[in-house]
Parts: sequence; structure tokens; C-alpha cells
Amino acid sequence: MGKTAFIFPGQGAQYVGMAKDIAMEFRSASEIFDQAADALAIDMRKMIFEGDEETLKITENTQPAIVTASVACLMPILEAGIKPDFTAGLSLGEYSAHVASGTMDFKTAVSLVRKRGKYMQEAVPLGVGTMAAIIGLSREDVQECCREASQYGIVEPANYNCPGQISIAGETRAVEKAIELCREKGAKRAVQLAVSAPFHCSMLAPARDRLYADLENIEFCDFEVPLVANVTAQVVGSPSEIKDLLAKQVCSPVLWEDSIRLMLELGADTFVEIGPGKVLSGFMKKIDKDARCYNVEDLSSLEKTLEELSK
Repeated sequence: MGKTAFIFPGQGAQYVGMAKDIAMEFRSASEIFDQAADALAIDMRKMIFEGDEETLKITENTQPAIVTASVACLMPILEAGIKPDFTAGLSLGEYSAHVASGTMDFKTAVSLVRKRGKYMQEAVPLGVGTMAAIIGLSREDVQECCREASQYGIVEPANYNCPGQISIAGETRAVEKAIELCREKGAKRAVQLAVSAPFHCSMLAPARDRLYADLENIEFCDFEVPLVANVTAQVVGSPSEIKDLLAKQVCSPVLWEDSIRLMLELGADTFVEIGPGKVLSGFMKKIDKDARCYNVEDLSSLEKTLEELSK
């Protein structure tokens, strides 16, 4: 019998109306929105269900909004008696994964990511840093291009998403130079991303330090479900490691492909993407096309996934 992993999306997956029909149908999901409003003193229903894309795009809004929608989508799956063997989340999604793994409650997670978003946004002034997506090059080629472009400033790999899809981050001039070099190396695409900060690179060290101070005040619970961390692509050994891993994650590359491969090696053959969008499902097809992959973001996808998982 194969194992099941619950995986949670990160920033960029957000859209107005996410998880609305699930919250209207399931009391447990609706209560997640109440808890978010209570923790943040923000009407999360109004922001997510009736707001606008621009408001949702503000990093300190995006992060708690996605975690709220993701955990709301998680509730009916748990109520159906489906439990994962592993959890993981892409960047921000790691906080949703921690909720699913039982190490922190939802209100703690949503409060943390509101601060995390604020710290990440404030770490680098607008326009100083940026990111780019590189499609069709190997890790080694992207790393080499970053090394060569680093004479123009900081530029580093930021996300190893799946084979042939890597993002880089750093100072704007250095990222632009790295884009040029990647194109010369034969990248299918090398384009600057519309982001507000150079996430997951060393320029975010100030955000790491501020977040660490907040994490110091939290007592994490034991893992009910093993969690694979972005920073190491390894199962986290004990709650005592969580603080360091979540702090480092802000300014370190996300080893997503490696994380998925580890869960595959450990016997996972079914992956359920929980929360807005299907980005992780797309990555999954490129990492292992034979793995079963489902998503839950609305009533329709929930019903379909529950039906498939019950077979």
C-alpha cells in the first residue's frame, strides 16, 4: 500500500474567492476564517471573498490569506478520515504543512505568516531586488550563470521547483545579467518575475532575524505526521529544529524537487495539493509522472479527490 503526502502551495497561488464554497459548505472550514479574523483583527472573509487582486497581492496580506484558504480546504479532508503519511509546503506553504502535522495550531501559523510577509517586504526596498524564472536549464548551468553574474551584485538560485524549472533572486542588475547568461546557455525561457522582493536569497537575512525573534516565543508540539522541510529536503527530526528551519527558509533556496523525491523514496505515491491553484500538481507531473496527484481548492475538486482516494 502506497503512502499519501499532503502538499501546500506558496505565494503566487492566491486569487479572490479562494476556498469560498468550501467555507460555505463546511462549518469547520468556516471556523478557520473566524480564527484568522480573531488572530489578525482583519476580516479575512471580506478580503479573500470580496476583495481585489491588488490587495491580495500585498505580501503581508497574501501570506495569511493563502494559509487561511489552505487550512480551510484541509478541514473537510481530515473530517473524511483521510490522514497523510507526510506533509510539505512550498515556501509559505510549509506553515500550512506544520498545521497539518500538528506542530502548531492555525492561529499561531496565521499570525506568524502575517509578520513573515511584513518582514520579507521590508527587508529590501522596492526596486532594489527582483527574481526571475529560468526554464530549460540544469541546476548546474543556472548555478554557473549566477556565479558569473554575481560580479554585478547578489544573485542566487531561490527555488528548485522541478526538472528544468528554477527561479533565481537577488539585486536587480545581477539578476538581469544572469537572465542574459541563461539565455546564452540555451534556456527555453528566462524572464523576470513580477514580485515585490527577492525571496529566498541572502538579501532577506534581516527578515530571517526578525522572524527568528518571533519564533523564539513559540513552543512547538511533537509531530503527529512527518514533515519535510524546504531548507534541507529532509524529514524534520524534532520540534526543537523547527525554529531554525523556518527562520532560515526565508533567505535560503527552496528545495522543492528534492523534497518530493525524498517522499517518493519513502514510499509516497499519492500527493494531494491542498489550497489555491494547481502549481504543485504541475511540478509533480515533471518530477514523477507516475505518481497520483490530486488537488483540493473548491467543492468540485474536493468531491473528485475524496472519490478517488476512497477507491
